[in-house]
Amino acid sequence: MKQSSIPSARVVVSAFKSKGIKHIIISPGSRNAPLTISFTENPFFKCYSIVDERSAAFFALGMAMQQKEPVAVLCTSGSALLNYYPAVAEAFYSCIPLVVVSADRPPYKIDVGDGQTIRQDNVFNRHIGYSANLKLDVNHAINRLKRYAPSFLELSQQSIISYNTQELEKALNCAQKEQLPVHINVPFEEPLYELIDITVEEQDSLTNQVSTHDELGAIQSFQESWNNAKKKMVLVGVNHPNEIEKELIDLLAEDPSVIVFTETTSNLHHPNFFPSIDSIIFPIEKSNLSENLFKDLQPEILLTFGGLIVSKKIKAFLRQYQPKLHWHVDEVKAYDTYFSLTHHFKTKPNLFLKTVLNNQYTFSDYFEKWNTVKLNYQNKRNNYLKKVPFSDFLVFYELAKTIPKDYQVHLANSSSVRYAQLFDMDESVTVFCNRGTSGIDGSTSTAVGASVVCNTPTLLISGDLSFFYDSNALWNNYIKKDFRIIIINNSGGGIFRILPGNDDSEKFETFFETSHKLSAYHISKQYGFDYQDARDASSLVQELKEFYEPSTTPKILEIFTPRKVNNKILLAYFDFIS
Repeated sequence: MKQSSIPSARVVVSAFKSKGIKHIIISPGSRNAPLTISFTENPFFKCYSIVDERSAAFFALGMAMQQKEPVAVLCTSGSALLNYYPAVAEAFYSCIPLVVVSADRPPYKIDVGDGQTIRQDNVFNRHIGYSANLKLDVNHAINRLKRYAPSFLELSQQSIISYNTQELEKALNCAQKEQLPVHINVPFEEPLYELIDITVEEQDSLTNQVSTHDELGAIQSFQESWNNAKKKMVLVGVNHPNEIEKELIDLLAEDPSVIVFTETTSNLHHPNFFPSIDSIIFPIEKSNLSENLFKDLQPEILLTFGGLIVSKKIKAFLRQYQPKLHWHVDEVKAYDTYFSLTHHFKTKPNLFLKTVLNNQYTFSDYFEKWNTVKLNYQNKRNNYLKKVPFSDFLVFYELAKTIPKDYQVHLANSSSVRYAQLFDMDESVTVFCNRGTSGIDGSTSTAVGASVVCNTPTLLISGDLSFFYDSNALWNNYIKKDFRIIIINNSGGGIFRILPGNDDSEKFETFFETSHKLSAYHISKQYGFDYQDARDASSLVQELKEFYEPSTTPKILEIFTPRKVNNKILLAYFDFIS
């Protein structure tokens, strides 16, 4: 087996194998050649080639999101590394173990005018779990070192290998245990392409001793407070499918003192849960009795788990009407989103719920009262849908009810993920979205990466700006024929028409809404997708009948909706149910 002659390249590859990290997404370059060769020549690793580094990082993030295991991205030196930053930030706030590996110039060539050279060490400083800055080998390119940096030769090669091994251990342990992104920066001096043959794979002594933090006793001490509270709100953010055991879901759902607010990205379902949070909060805001109603809804205990929340309404409500106690359950971190956090349980939600929940329910009308409100808005929503014209609102209703069972759905940010909160999808459908930073920049790449390691078909639902922004996501050879994209093209950033500031002026349309007349037709043809479009309700229904049928190529369905009507129909919905 051929491997790079540079020791640090072989040490990196050995460390990754010992930790079981096998998916490596590589962007082309020269400085990373020692690692590219060593990874691709080793049959343990599954390597992918993605040219665009920003897309590559989100592609890897999608894979890591699906598997809940580290996935690596590898790039050359210089500005290539900076293109990873959006995905690194998303991984940091979504707790996804993205492993960034960057090849670098030797330290003595930094800031001397050498090409393709920037300050790469600690470049992700504020948004990274760990930064490992490896040392330059001294038994490689010795003549160059003697001439340009003789002081480097004061260190022994063995001490460098020892240091690099320890840094790799820290970084990869952080990715695996804390589910955080890490950065490994590896300097290489030329020559970069020299190889050696090895018959036995290099194995370094890398251990992965997992420590556990048992908070069982601490949880039990909170059980009395939970049992005595008559108004308990459970709020679940981004949550991996099948994370919570069904019997625990049932216990929460049957407790009359509990209401469970979920979002589409929580992947939690029960008839007694409240899946459309804004449909509860918005009518209260518009009511003459808002103060009394909000106090009725205000919980004594707020229990949160999962990732970040989409609804701005629930955030505003809980910040204004704070709970007496706010408990967050997560093994790694707890955000004080509502400025009322009283305890962070560093454990898995299942363990917490098993310890706290029992069949001895507290008498309360909390659930009954708000379930009546929920049933009322659901009835009104059905009536509204009977008269609503073709629009984003109607499109998302049609999409939610026609997505086939067992699909994996990825939602782009801004309007797409918000509209999706208003309608229920089948329980077998799993939903994902990059809610860590809520950016539009990598939704398509994330969906493509996730689809590669998913056994079921994948659907991306995206707005037009998000799709065009990340169109390089389709520039690879890994898109499966059952991959589907639905683009809701409302000719601009439709969400800005909903937000305050819409004045229908030319400046608003140019600098906020960014109106356009683009279509995805030519992009679809360029990347080998079958293309369909819909421009009214009847053509949408017709196209959806065959859109999910098996095909020899992936498909794009572009739905054109009326730019200046969508916001009015959405806001009118909230008025109607109020």
